[in-house]
Amino acid sequence: MAGLYPPTSFSFTVSGVASEGIDSRFQSVSGLSTEIGTEEYAEGGENRFVHQLPLRPKYPNLVLKRGLVEDSGLIEWCRAAMERFEFAPRDLVITLSGGTDSTAPSMSWNVVGAYPVKWDVSEFNAEESKLAIETIELKYRYYTIP
Repeated sequence: MAGLYPPTSFSFTVSGVASEGIDSRFQSVSGLSTEIGTEEYAEGGENRFVHQLPLRPKYPNLVLKRGLVEDSGLIEWCRAAMERFEFAPRDLVITLSGGTDSTAPSMSWNVVGAYPVKWDVSEFNAEESKLAIETIELKYRYYTIP
């Protein structure tokens, strides 16, 4: 990895959310985390401690935020799931392009089996001068770092 270390987090793309390739820019992406839960097992006769056994990993929803877009492949994908209950899971690639050469990817995450579970539009308020932001939450199976 050439360039600045640690990389900056403001230049990134999300590919795979739309076949047209026009839905790759977002204001923010969150939800790339993993948590391993544990299960307690008390062993008979052992009173000093309780065994902590690892369980399968858990992944939170992937949250994508951007300015409200009227028509896009991403919105059609969300509407198919929300209105017609037609789910088409997609694999996504989130690419961080930090450092001195902003076109060269410094790190990427392959998100497997993502599908929309929530679509939200920000509050409309006549007293504030803000952009209308849409938030899309995706459930996914897991992610890998190649």
